[in-house]
Amino acid sequence: MSDKKIGVLLTNLGSPTAPTVPAVRKFLKDFLGDKRVVNLPRPLWLLILHGFVLPFRPKKSAQAYAKIWNTEKGSPLTFYTRQLTEKVAAKLNPQHVLVSYAMSYGEPSIPTQLRHFKEQGVTEIVILSLYPQYSSTTTASVYDSLTKELNIWWHLPSFQFISDYHQNARYITALAESIETAWREKPKNQMLVMSFHGLPELLTKKGDPYFYQCQKTAALLAAKLNLKENEWRLVFQSRFGKAEWLKPYCVDTLEALPKEGVKSVDLICPGFAVDCLETLEEIAMENKHIYQEAGGGDYRYIPALNDSDENVSVILDVLNFEVGKEIK
Repeated sequence: MSDKKIGVLLTNLGSPTAPTVPAVRKFLKDFLGDKRVVNLPRPLWLLILHGFVLPFRPKKSAQAYAKIWNTEKGSPLTFYTRQLTEKVAAKLNPQHVLVSYAMSYGEPSIPTQLRHFKEQGVTEIVILSLYPQYSSTTTASVYDSLTKELNIWWHLPSFQFISDYHQNARYITALAESIETAWREKPKNQMLVMSFHGLPELLTKKGDPYFYQCQKTAALLAAKLNLKENEWRLVFQSRFGKAEWLKPYCVDTLEALPKEGVKSVDLICPGFAVDCLETLEEIAMENKHIYQEAGGGDYRYIPALNDSDENVSVILDVLNFEVGKEIK
């Protein structure tokens, strides 16, 4: 029997500890203070962050979090990530594979979980970020945290870093099945809108593959669903600041669709493994209002895969390429 002990770490963005102004301010300070997240000259951005963003934005964000906060479980992103991790762990042999989760911002932190692996005698670490599409603003930030911690270790473990799974067949199938399930419960609307988190266009020019990976995911999903070209759209949400971001913008598209005769839409966010503030408040609530104010009718948000059995299968399939027989 092999003495190898594998630690699998599923990572996600993180969340405030509570829907309160102080908790949100702390979270935003860490999140927006990451040089990977905001690509402005550092002195300028820190001035904007501390002088304009942190004094005012936490109140508005705390109100948004309060709309989607679960009184028993807390932040949806946190409890879905935890529950997904527990279900993945239940499928593996605990004598050989330990599975934990960590957050880039907030707790449990990546360094904390890596040290826990070390204490448990882990000899090989596999890192899988729950971002299907790679981005320098998210996935690379996880890598920064990983290497920063390992750089102070005297005895380095072997480690595998899975950068994306944007065209994994099981992932595409799981998304398609979740959409088809929604359509069985209620007939599909005129248009399926696939919305991904937006990024500044400049990052694509610098070599970030996120834009192209989103296009690939969307095309594969549309093909899996046998959708015609006029039955689906790819858009990008959550634009921040005045710079040009990836287009087309989700809000602009939703405002234009009723004028084009599209009176009902289904919307899914394939870039999110689990639901969070952005999907549950911005997409499912705010953007629904925007669409209907523009003259649209039925608007249905199709949830992320979350901790479903299908998502567990996706994660296991992605990990299987790296973990091999030890996963069985």
